[in-house]
Amino acid sequence: MSEAHRRDVGEDPAGEIRVRAALAAEARRIGPVDLLAIAAHRDDVELTCGGTVVRAADQGRRTAIIDLTRGEMGTHGSADLRGQEAERAAGILGVAGRLDAGLPDAGLFNTDAYRRRLVALLRELRPRTVILPYPRGRHPDHRIASELGRDACYLAGLTRYTAGGPTAGDTAAPHRPAKVLYALTYREDPVKPTFVVDISDQFERKMEAVRCYASQFDGKDAAGEIFPTGQDLYDLIETQSRHYGSLIRRPYGEPFWTEETVAVDDVVELGVRSM
Repeated sequence: MSEAHRRDVGEDPAGEIRVRAALAAEARRIGPVDLLAIAAHRDDVELTCGGTVVRAADQGRRTAIIDLTRGEMGTHGSADLRGQEAERAAGILGVAGRLDAGLPDAGLFNTDAYRRRLVALLRELRPRTVILPYPRGRHPDHRIASELGRDACYLAGLTRYTAGGPTAGDTAAPHRPAKVLYALTYREDPVKPTFVVDISDQFERKMEAVRCYASQFDGKDAAGEIFPTGQDLYDLIETQSRHYGSLIRRPYGEPFWTEETVAVDDVVELGVRSM
């Protein structure tokens, strides 16, 4: 990624326009997708919804990831190393593309400039469904990523809202995702999932993708806010995935929450036995 991607947009408005145009061009090459996962850091998607992303790809859906930051403030490894790890993980997840939005790690804010950067990407990728981090979290980047992503999803559908015009790569028609999901996997507080995705057939690939981040996880017993315990990290991921799978009577699952109520077409065919 060029230095322009990492430059504070407030210090260089012209540079921000160039960055936005370059990112939009990358998104245009990926093309329209069905499912888009947006997260603060490289490895967040793998940890919180990696199995769901793999399952969507298995079902023939086009998927993509936007990492808002490069993870340069991480205690372990480096931004460049995490980039290499993320590229390997993306191949395992089967995504059509993975974009680095180039926003500052440990410095995310829901600003106008950052919203417009994300809007330009959403209009090119045109996802029907977007996965975001849960709105509450100890790490400021996770909390802000959720808010920033949600606001950008709404603004991307406004006809008169621009991400800077043609010079900033804002040439795609307005687009608003139909569904926004929040990944619940790492929540410690008792938030009941709206639904759980069965990832039993995808769990091993999820773990393979997580293990790509050896610089972050090998020999570790915690992963920041995501899994803040003393248990071996890989064991804990399996424990949590088994727990959520048990809620739907399946081996492994990933939980999600939505603001809106989920519709049911046929109550007779509802899954998960009550007794």
